[in-house]
Amino acid sequence: MEVDFLLIGQGLAGTVLSYRLLKEGKSVLVIDLPEGNKSSRVAAGLYNPITGRRLVKTWNADLLFPEIEPLYSSLEEELGTVLLHEKPIYIPFLSVEEQNEWMGKSGDVEFEPYLERIQIQGLYSEVNDPYGGILLKMTGYLDINTLLDHYSTYLKNKAALIEGVFEEKQLQLDPEGIRYGNIKAKAIVYCNGLGAMESKFFETLPFVPVKGEILDIQQGFKPQEIINRGVFRVVLPDGSIRLGSTYSWSDTDYGPTEGAKIELFEKSDKLILVEGKRVIHHKTGIRPTTRDRKPILGKHPEYESVYIFNGFGPKGVSLVPYYSKMMVELLIHGNRPEKEVDISRFFNYI
Repeated sequence: MEVDFLLIGQGLAGTVLSYRLLKEGKSVLVIDLPEGNKSSRVAAGLYNPITGRRLVKTWNADLLFPEIEPLYSSLEEELGTVLLHEKPIYIPFLSVEEQNEWMGKSGDVEFEPYLERIQIQGLYSEVNDPYGGILLKMTGYLDINTLLDHYSTYLKNKAALIEGVFEEKQLQLDPEGIRYGNIKAKAIVYCNGLGAMESKFFETLPFVPVKGEILDIQQGFKPQEIINRGVFRVVLPDGSIRLGSTYSWSDTDYGPTEGAKIELFEKSDKLILVEGKRVIHHKTGIRPTTRDRKPILGKHPEYESVYIFNGFGPKGVSLVPYYSKMMVELLIHGNRPEKEVDISRFFNYI
């Protein structure tokens, strides 16, 4: 079997990159172990341009966010299913000073694309927001599980997916590309998250595994908006509520922890003034973040046909659409990625 590109991993990164390559008329083969996609499958899928304790515009937002809706809408049309849930995000203010600061920003062209309005009084009696908050647009969440499931079927129908373990020791490099068993390709792309840490090509890259835990619960109060301050609270289509997310750099065991559940409940109770809740699911995943919190794209410095598209962490839904375009430019036309995300920034580690 001969293809243009062999991709390792069909998480969010491998799904979107392979889709873009197919749309460019290139042939792909994806090798994936479905149960290995834990970081993608437990991710809440939020995309939000204003984040962090200080409510700053997320890195490269003006480049990233215009690509989100067109890419996932195209996938919706191709796969015949709903994937993107466009919902406003409401972030309560913590103080009068914060309210005043955002009143000043309301006329700033830097924030205009993302700011629906400043709420100077509480939006809901069920929310702890005595100082009001900001209502954001160009926000929502992606149903990643539905995307991965439908896209897996899509690839199978094209005979473009092998489900199983990738055995790197079987990989051979030659002047014309790579060989893997009876498969020949011009290049191989590692899109397999933390699995890249086990590769002889990328084991020295500064990946930082971060464990995240989320809860699906039953509870009253089901607004249209995503409420987000310290914890995010999303009403899902079935009426359940998703709470998240924790971040742990020390505990990288895949099992759920009681401490994370307590942490999420405590933050939720400070934000949402509604009694009574019941846990439906408690999910965990290990996210493939990097030391500088930016993704890693590019060609291996020593091996001509070995590439990586990885390290997207908890903001993968907003990062992958834009940077997959950049990766396609590299794979097809040889155009190097921006230095901020190029693997070359880690040459000292290789």
